[in-house]
Amino acid sequence: MIRINLLPFRVARKKENIRKQISIFLLLIFLFGAVLVWYTMIVNKQILIVKEKTQQINYQILKYKKKADRVAKIKKGLKILEEKLDIVSSLKKQRDKQLVLFDGMTHLIVHDRMWLESLKTNENSVTIKGIAFDNLTIADFMEKLENSSLFDKVDLKTARFRAFKDGAMLKSFELVCIKGKPKQEKPEDSKQGRNGQGKK
Repeated sequence: MIRINLLPFRVARKKENIRKQISIFLLLIFLFGAVLVWYTMIVNKQILIVKEKTQQINYQILKYKKKADRVAKIKKGLKILEEKLDIVSSLKKQRDKQLVLFDGMTHLIVHDRMWLESLKTNENSVTIKGIAFDNLTIADFMEKLENSSLFDKVDLKTARFRAFKDGAMLKSFELVCIKGKPKQEKPEDSKQGRNGQGKK
């Protein structure tokens, strides 16, 4: 009977299997490394794209921020200009009111019997200080003020004698006049005016 020793064959086969397993393992490692390198390259490329977009966005933000700052500066300048124009308009209105007041006063004073020392005006009232010969002159002046279209109410604040260097004793007075709306002419006044013209 012939006997064949299969041990060397089995050992060689076992070594071959080990070699195959090692080759497969090394191939898997290589493939894994290649995939890892490929994925890393893709991620790096995406990172570069994101960085470029971020830089572009930051540039656009800076660009529009400069424009926004310029617009805000222009708006601020316009607001300051509007405030100045409002102040000028208000001053112009006040000046026109003062001119109307002073012009009206020249027609209301009792000529040759009194004179004004000062006029102090605010939004609602006018304080008038002056000198008159007597109480009757002050009363006539107050009546003219009340009948005018400039004031609704006239109050006598003070009226006292005042001595001057030449020895004259005159009446120093102070009036507080409340500003009012223009008064409409009464029909009786207009009739009297027409009648007066007819009599002349």
